[in-house]
Order: sequence, then structure tokens, then C-alpha cells
Amino acid sequence: MYYYFAPMEGVTGRLFRRVHSQFFQGVDKYFMPFVSPGKDRVFSKRDMRELTPDAESSVPEVPQLLTCQAEDFLWAAELLADLGYREVNLNLGCPSGTVTAKGKGSGFLRDPDGLDRFLEEIFSRAKVAISIKTRVGFASPEEFDRLLECFDRYPCTELIVHPRVRSDFYKGRVRLEAFALAVERSTASLCYNGDLTTAKEIGIFRQRFPSVERVMLGRGLVGDPALAAKAKGVPAADRETLRKFHDTLYEGYAEAFGSRHNAMLRMKELWFYLIWLFEGQERLSRALKKAKNPAEYEACVETIFGELPLREDSAAGWRDQPIF
Repeated sequence: MYYYFAPMEGVTGRLFRRVHSQFFQGVDKYFMPFVSPGKDRVFSKRDMRELTPDAESSVPEVPQLLTCQAEDFLWAAELLADLGYREVNLNLGCPSGTVTAKGKGSGFLRDPDGLDRFLEEIFSRAKVAISIKTRVGFASPEEFDRLLECFDRYPCTELIVHPRVRSDFYKGRVRLEAFALAVERSTASLCYNGDLTTAKEIGIFRQRFPSVERVMLGRGLVGDPALAAKAKGVPAADRETLRKFHDTLYEGYAEAFGSRHNAMLRMKELWFYLIWLFEGQERLSRALKKAKNPAEYEACVETIFGELPLREDSAAGWRDQPIF
């Protein structure tokens, strides 16, 4: 069984991936937050800092592209191939209004004929392997049958399915019946993505879909950094490991940003998920949100690690409903 770390903008950047792989086992690939080729076909310095292969990373990383223009995709894919990447991932899942309004991300799913032409162009000319991450439709899962027909015409290395439509964003139950359609009909190597937050849930998923050998974990893996390892039979992370992970990441951000305040703000995004790995988190969750300076933040962190009992599994309080 293979476990992938989903791309999460503002959370799973280069430094996060490096530090996570330093402390936790189990992840077979890290997918990088998307970059979008501009009209001038020039990536920003910030993008290039993220895209430049990390010599310190021991786990494969896959860059993700967000575009609806075949020529832009091919330009970026060639650049990434020259950097040494063997695979690029096409983002057909982003539900952001500013993205979908331009026909990108899940907005591209509204135009299956245009998507078909786009895929024909990139798969016939790209010099690097291409995987696809998609939702099951823009407005309705009934669109997925037509989309699967389209995807099956091309040799994507993996089809990663997040079984929600665009209007679902990341809320409500995932549409497992749509994923079951992919299992039944698709000839691609399938990967499931969506709301698996415990090793037990992953086990139930595997029983329901025994032919699926790949799972992508996002919020569940941020909320429990050891989740992929636990799914492979490794014991849960102890308090000391989690604390070292936190401190290494925090100090890394402080150095990278040249500001402990900015590092604190980035760490708050992580704590939105991580806090649910601790019992009695409500009071300190509020204190973390209200922390105005690094001293207040660090005091909250000290109390969390020093006083709150560690759960075996995350309570995943950010999730609307359990998957099963």
C-alpha cells in the first residue's frame, strides 16, 4: 500500500516536507502545492525556491501544475523535467472561485470536450510522466462518467480522485459511490483522496476497496503527522517526537522568514489541525488563535505539550462528518 501527502497551500511547503520526512515514516510521495504558469511563462523566484529539488529530501516529490492552456503546461513540464522531476501532476481539483472562474482547477471539469483536447495535446508531447488529481464533477457527480471516459483515453501514471464536486469544497460527506464508479470503470492506476484521518478508517477503506493500492492523505496527515506510518503498522508518535517536529519546523520558519512573528503565523495554520491530537484542547486552541506575539505563542505550546494528554488518534474536529 502506498501513501501520499496531499498538497496543501500554506501548509505543506518545502520546509514542512523536509522536516516531516525527517521525523515521520510512511509517506511514499509528497505532492507539492500547485504552481500556475503565467502569461510570460516565467516562474517567480518564490516558485523556483519551492520547485528546485531538495537535496536533503529522501522521499520523492511531485510538482503540481494548475493551468488550462496546453502550451503553458508543456512549457512548465519541460522546465520541471530539466530540473530532474520524473512526474508532474495536473490539478483538476482546486475549488477556489478565482481559479475556477478562469477555467482552471475544478473549473476545467465544466468543459469535458475542451479538457479532452487539452489532454490529447499534453500527453502526445510531454517529455515527463503525467498524473491527474481530479474531483468527480463541477456541479454534479453525474458528470463523472463522462470525465472517466476522457481520462481513460490517456496514459496517466495515476488518477487521484477526490470524490467531491466543486461546490462541496471540502465539506460534507465524500461521495464514495462516485469513487466506486471509478474503481468499476477506470483502467487507470487509482489513488483515493478524501477525509481519511485514522488508521482504522484507512483499514475500513481498504476492506471496501481492496483493489485500490494508493491513498493520498491531506488534512488527516497534517492533524496526525504519523498517520501514514501508523497505517503501515508503525506505533503512534510519542510526545517527544511531536515536540521535536514542532520545534524544528518553528525554528526553520523563523530562520527562513527572518521573523519569529511570521513563523508563529505559519505555525498557527498547522495547529488548526494538530491541536485535535490532544485531549481537552478547547481552551488552548482559543489561546493559540489569540496569541499576538511569539512569547504568548510559545507559552501556549509549552502548556499543550506539557499538560494535555495525547490522543491515540486525532479527533479531527475540522471535519464535518466521518467518512464511514
